Amino acid sequence: MEGSIMLYAASLLLFGWGLAHLFPTRSVVLGFGEITAENRRIIQMEWINEGVSLIFIGVVVALVTSLDRSSVVSRGVYWASFGILNLLSLISLFTGFRNSFIAFKLCPFIFTGASLLIIIGGQLP
Repeated sequence: MEGSIMLYAASLLLFGWGLAHLFPTRSVVLGFGEITAENRRIIQMEWINEGVSLIFIGVVVALVTSLDRSSVVSRGVYWASFGILNLLSLISLFTGFRNSFIAFKLCPFIFTGASLLIIIGGQLP
């Protein structure tokens, strides 16, 4: 039971943080000031991609947890999610973490925290 709670908590955290990337995209792009249309589209694409990716990971973890969290497929999803979230955490640590915007500084902690909830939750009964 505790494992399921941890897995659903991680899913909710990822889903919420993914949504938090989607809604402010326009204002983030405007914060760059005068940039070319091409650069604006690149920034939009990256913000939307990260948001959708986080939502997808959260949904897939919740889905396999609701179906059969002890299956081989579920465990594979948990390990793959753990790996990609820690990779995203490292990327964020060496890029966005060095910016003054507080949300960028939260990303490594949220990604790592969610990955730990997933991997620990996947091991508990």
